[in-house]
Amino acid sequence: MELFRRLGSYLHKYRRYGILAVACIALETVFELVIPLIMANIIDIGVVTGDRAYIFQQGVLMCLCALVSLALGVGSAHFTALCGHGLGAELRKAEYQKVQSFSFANRDRFHTESLVTRLTTDVTTIQNALLGGMRPGIRAPIMMTTSIVLSFAINARLALVFLVAAPVLGVLLFQIISRVRPLYSKMQSAVDQVNRIVQENLTAVRVVKAYVRGEYEVEKFSEVNQNLQQVSQRSFRIAVLNMPAMQLVMYATILAILWLGGGMIAGGDLQVGKLTGFLSYVLQVLNSLMMMSNVFLLLTRAMASGWRILEVMDEPPDIGEERAQDVEVERGAIRFDHVSFKYRREAREYVLRDICLDIAPGQTVGIIGGTGSAKSTLVQLIPRLYEVTEGQVLVDGRPVWEYPLAHLRDAIAMVLQKNTLFSGTIGENLRWGKADATEEELDQACAIACADEFVSRLEKGYDTQLGQGGVNVSGGQKQRLCLARAILKSPKVLILDDSTSAVDMVTEARIREGLEKALPQTTKIIIAQRITSVLHADQIVILQDGRVDDVGTHWELLERSRIYQEIYHSQQEGAGL
Repeated sequence: MELFRRLGSYLHKYRRYGILAVACIALETVFELVIPLIMANIIDIGVVTGDRAYIFQQGVLMCLCALVSLALGVGSAHFTALCGHGLGAELRKAEYQKVQSFSFANRDRFHTESLVTRLTTDVTTIQNALLGGMRPGIRAPIMMTTSIVLSFAINARLALVFLVAAPVLGVLLFQIISRVRPLYSKMQSAVDQVNRIVQENLTAVRVVKAYVRGEYEVEKFSEVNQNLQQVSQRSFRIAVLNMPAMQLVMYATILAILWLGGGMIAGGDLQVGKLTGFLSYVLQVLNSLMMMSNVFLLLTRAMASGWRILEVMDEPPDIGEERAQDVEVERGAIRFDHVSFKYRREAREYVLRDICLDIAPGQTVGIIGGTGSAKSTLVQLIPRLYEVTEGQVLVDGRPVWEYPLAHLRDAIAMVLQKNTLFSGTIGENLRWGKADATEEELDQACAIACADEFVSRLEKGYDTQLGQGGVNVSGGQKQRLCLARAILKSPKVLILDDSTSAVDMVTEARIREGLEKALPQTTKIIIAQRITSVLHADQIVILQDGRVDDVGTHWELLERSRIYQEIYHSQQEGAGL
């Protein structure tokens, strides 16, 4: 019940449609239940006595009941659709908003493909359960209760057959549902795996083609696809037993009633019309049980999806704003005060250990180190994409948790190691940095990032459409567009995470000069693999195995740091130093 209560809370805007749907369904059911009574009276009174006027009168009444029932049925379908699709929309909206509040650590706990499935397939399952289950879920109890009462009113002795049929059917349905429920959870997990393989293949399609691994990918997909097929087959193989069980009990009940009812008619204890009406109610009772069993199956699958959605909704954000104050980043001074970090609290080893580092406002700081030395992780602590495990990161002398997240991240522009562009025009992508940027401001930002040289050659300029992820621009062009987008923010702190690796050294030098002229007061942190990228930095930080090995200028490090000397000499010939 807790699950349904929480999911039902997202119906607040559509609750009135749900109430109207329930009212229409209940009234429709009542009018349908009146029809067998009218039909019994037509046979036992009108036909037996030959009263045509009575037959016509009752026939018109039966038609009116049918028309009213039809109108109420249309109304219930309309209101149920509004309620069901509204619930689906609200669940997707709430879940998507929740995902947006996740830190990188939260995201690490959920695979991307699983989040996609939970936002689409799982929500659709719940939506379909409401759309397909509301009408039978309301009708069935009303029809079953009313039909049993009226059946006892017609003939109590004959109605005792229900006391045997209902428990037998209930036991059979319970056995089916208890076995199929865990399989539905496995089926949704299998869908996650299929989505993962598809996503990986589409994202890395160039690598797959380059290494001629198409057949391997097909085999890998076939494996997870076959797993989904097998789990689905097991689920539905059990679920379809619902109908045979229902039919077995239904036909056995009808045979028992015909046998007992025939004996009563022969003995003069029951009229034919009464038996006909009784059979109508018997069929309604058994159909009600069948509808309820189908509803239980829908709810069973919806419950599996519901818990998966609530896992996302119940995930506590690692990064909150409980201690935030109304303050702003003014200068861009950064200090790491004995900072240590690990991705999970229960992890044994720290990714960063005892980092102490001071960066003055307006300084240009380079960070270099071997692969896996946690360079990217270090800078992601500044805008609180991850939360420090020990120690403090301070900006302008204040711990980063004192700043509202929106303002802190707006004051810090990051060009991440993995560049991302979105579907839309170049202009729309650039205006992520400043929503109301004029074309002149776009020109200035692109000139600093050296993106103007290829944007100006495009026929539509800033109105050029980019494919998903910027697939129709090169890696270097993508990097320069992402850099221009960051420049438009006029940030207090600019972090470049190996964001010029795909451009040549001449272009990189022009970008560096442009940044120094255009953003002299901005604190710039540059993560790079090439020493030429950080050669002119005010200070260079060497990270080794998550620790600060040394800090100094290029010439100071070249004189005393063995690690820096090794990097320098290995790149000297290629960099032309």
